[in-house]
Amino acid sequence: MAEEKRQFQAEVGKLLDIVVHSLYSNKEIFLRELISNASDSCDRLRYAAITDPDLLAGDSEFRIRLVPDKDAGTLTIADNGLGMSHDELIANLGTIAKSGTSEFLSRLTGDAKKDVTLIGQFGVGFYSAFMVAGEVSVVTRKAGEAKGWKWVSDGKGEFTVTPAEDAARGAAITLKLREGETEFLDAWRLKSIVKRYSDHIAIPVTLKDGEADEETINSANALWTRSKSEITPEQYKEFYHHVAHAFDEPWSTLHYKAEGAIEYTGLLFIPSSKPLDIFHPDRKQHVKLYVKRVFITDDCEELLPPYLRFVRGVVDSQDLPLNVSREMLQHNPVLSKIRTGLVKRILGELKKKSEDSDGKYDEFWAAFGPVLKEGIYEDFERKTDILELCRFRSTHGDGLTTLADYVARMKDGQDAIYTITGDDIEQLKKSPQLEGFKAKGVEVLLLTDPIDEFWVSAVPAYAEKPFRSVAAAGADLSKVKAPEGAEEAKADEAPAGELTTLIEAVKLALGERVKDVRSSERLTESAVCLVAAEGEMSMHLEKMLRAHNQAPGERARILEINPRHALIKGLAARVAAGGTNGGVEDAAFLLLDQARIIEGEPPADPAAFARRMVAVMEKGLLG
Repeated sequence: MAEEKRQFQAEVGKLLDIVVHSLYSNKEIFLRELISNASDSCDRLRYAAITDPDLLAGDSEFRIRLVPDKDAGTLTIADNGLGMSHDELIANLGTIAKSGTSEFLSRLTGDAKKDVTLIGQFGVGFYSAFMVAGEVSVVTRKAGEAKGWKWVSDGKGEFTVTPAEDAARGAAITLKLREGETEFLDAWRLKSIVKRYSDHIAIPVTLKDGEADEETINSANALWTRSKSEITPEQYKEFYHHVAHAFDEPWSTLHYKAEGAIEYTGLLFIPSSKPLDIFHPDRKQHVKLYVKRVFITDDCEELLPPYLRFVRGVVDSQDLPLNVSREMLQHNPVLSKIRTGLVKRILGELKKKSEDSDGKYDEFWAAFGPVLKEGIYEDFERKTDILELCRFRSTHGDGLTTLADYVARMKDGQDAIYTITGDDIEQLKKSPQLEGFKAKGVEVLLLTDPIDEFWVSAVPAYAEKPFRSVAAAGADLSKVKAPEGAEEAKADEAPAGELTTLIEAVKLALGERVKDVRSSERLTESAVCLVAAEGEMSMHLEKMLRAHNQAPGERARILEINPRHALIKGLAARVAAGGTNGGVEDAAFLLLDQARIIEGEPPADPAAFARRMVAVMEKGLLG
């Protein structure tokens, strides 16, 4: 096959431009990234060889070799792992076939300190080689295949792929170092980098320096098998960087060994930064499963529930069979018990952290709260435990609150926990639906995460207090005692007879466009608002579903009018006097469109809305 010349995917080109121009303040971490990738490749082959031992024929001792060549100015990082096929080579090193690519690129700022964390979250460590190399070549052969391939690029937009008949199994990455980067050819420098960043790698990392004998320069012991007293915080941090392919600091570290009927070791990390693919539809978790130190998979759905998919780390079982398959994992009772133990430990750690007064739990909640709340909806057995961990914005100040604190602040006569859902916290605070609650000092939870629409409907109550939406028609404030000295009403209501006549006129004008028209208790300042009938889908949820083409059509809602508002009183008086002249009909449509706009919806008929608005303005100007 002749040489293939290809262009990098546009996203890769942009990424490389940032990397090449010294994105990283600490360039030595390119070696950590390449060694980490090589370790993963060996782990994957070890697992594949359980069912196909021939894949290891002639070379069953895994290792990662560092070979500096001062005369040629090159550094080679070689492994005898799984390797790549022709198509995998192009896909893995020429494109970023990952969810969140667009968001990732849009968030790159050009600020090195900020962008390094983003690139770490996105998991593209191979490209860090171009920080120190003017040219990178990869010679690889996939285990079980006879033909190898060579990939070469200078990182400036193109790469070539050619056959490599003499390629060994695995991959050999050769970096042609730039001028000024020759420190990475010195044996002492390579040893110090490996000791600092890769000592925990469970595969031997060897160094072949000129004529000297090849020597192993890392401990080559699985970190999770060591006693906690032997491990430094720095070693934990570097293992987190390796296993999570991340650059941030772990927010929390859990390392323990479960003994008894089932034995397993867990070394788990909660990140401090939110991964970019955390809300991807496949919702994969990223804890690696080992059996007796042999890597099995990093995509075991049964190991942790989806609402804990932000956790990173390893779990090593002594009780699962080495030849366990994905099908066996799906219904394995041992794995089910491990899962129960892991969830209990993680939730216990979060509870402990949530009780600290240092404010760090708020940082966790900002990053992963929306994910953890999925557990309220999905994990019936632990929903109460998860609710205790939840934090909420509310109309009570600007900070976060717990449900327990909310209940403690409930007013006399208040028998429910009130909520309102929407997309933006500031818009929610301005909602007319909150006016009556504010007037009586009733706190309302402000819910802006998509999952809030689902868990609230799945949880009947907390501390025997039901959750109730302020946007539902049944929100009853009459039982709630008003604050001392508060005025019950700042203006008289329209006379009952006039109000009833107006309501009938508005109903007649709007017809099936509304489900009902009624007088409102909740409004104190605004003229109108829309609410959902009891038991009906909320307007915010309907809007979300319509955005994904999952709603059958827009439902008619209840239009509430404020009997104390000057506009409503004036309209009621006009109707009673019999001088409508079509004005009430136009006013009814304008009031409905106003209520829709407040809810973030467009007028039902923009042209008619504009015509009516102009007519009202003309009448006001011309008398």
